[in-house]
Order: sequence, then structure tokens, then C-alpha cells
Amino acid sequence: MPRVAGVVLAAGAATRIGGRKQLLTLGGRPILAYVLDAARRAPLDPLLVVLGSAASEIKAQVDLTGTQVVCNPRYREGQSTSVIAAVEALPDDVDAAVFLLGDQPEVAVPVLERIVETYRSTRAPIVQPRYAEGRGNPVLIARELFPELRRIRGDVGARPLLAQNRDRIAFADVSDFSRPVDIDTPADYERAKERFTARQEESR
Repeated sequence: MPRVAGVVLAAGAATRIGGRKQLLTLGGRPILAYVLDAARRAPLDPLLVVLGSAASEIKAQVDLTGTQVVCNPRYREGQSTSVIAAVEALPDDVDAAVFLLGDQPEVAVPVLERIVETYRSTRAPIVQPRYAEGRGNPVLIARELFPELRRIRGDVGARPLLAQNRDRIAFADVSDFSRPVDIDTPADYERAKERFTARQEESR
């Protein structure tokens, strides 16, 4: 069975929200903790976390148990440097990696499971989830495309790679889920807090 790793990208400086975005809290817990919880419960092994900005604070305040921390000293050059750092740190026997964003605390475990299942059944070099609102993250990239990932530059993740390989993408049907929202601005954070509070009230 193919071995699928998880990579959580959490190195950014988050200038639009005032920095230390990974440590903003929902329900008293850092948003990065929710992403890690989902990744740990999914069939992802090993699980890498790429840190850069505020790395010391994150290590002190977020439970990183069961993860391999990859430090990206070039994080100011953009997200592509974190992708490259992760690819270079992955073991040779990993067949593919699911790239999760550290600012999407609402990512769901079943979504990750279906992405992995789609890859194992199709062996497509790229697997992308298709939500109720359309395609989104996280995205799985197979090892055969790792050399292309290493060539990406700037503040982008795998978008250029997806654009160049449109006909090689398999879609995981997750239309029963809403696309997880990035927390990039103070307004995003306020809306995330409102959704979190609403879910807590519904579960009572």
C-alpha cells in the first residue's frame, strides 16, 4: 500500500493579520492545533510540520507530539520555500504527501481520508478535494512530481503545478463538506470565531 505523508505548512509571517497567526485561538486552543489534530487522525505517516516565523513560540504553545518539525529559515521568501523544505525532508519511501495549510482549522478528517483513498485507488499524481463550493485544499502530490515542486518559486504553494498538470488531477468527492476557510485577515478570524461558537452551542 502506498505510503502517504502529511505536511502542515505553518511557517508564514502572517503580516495581514499582525503575525503569529498560527497561535490565534479558537475555544482557547491555537488554530494550528486543530489542523494537527485532524492530520494525526488521518492515514498520514509521517507527519511533518514546517515552521519559520514565531517557531519558538509555536513549539512552546502547540502540542507537536507525533510530528517531525522542519525549520524553514527562508520562510520570508514565500510559501514555496516551505514546500521545498518539506519535500527535501520526506523519507525516500514516501509515495505521496498531502499538503495542509496551518491556517485552516476547519479541515475535516473525512476529507483527508477520501483524498488518501482516491490516491490509493487511482494512483493519480495529484489529488484535489472537490467541496460543495468547488475544488480546494488540502492537495496530495505524488513523488513523481516532487522534482517539479522543488522548482516552484515565490509566495505560492502547488498552484503552478496544478495549472501545468490539469489533466492529471483526480478529484476526491467531498461535496458533503464545505471548503475550509483560510484565516488571513482579522475579519476571517472573527468569522471563524463566530462559526466555532455556533457549533459549540449546537452541540450542547
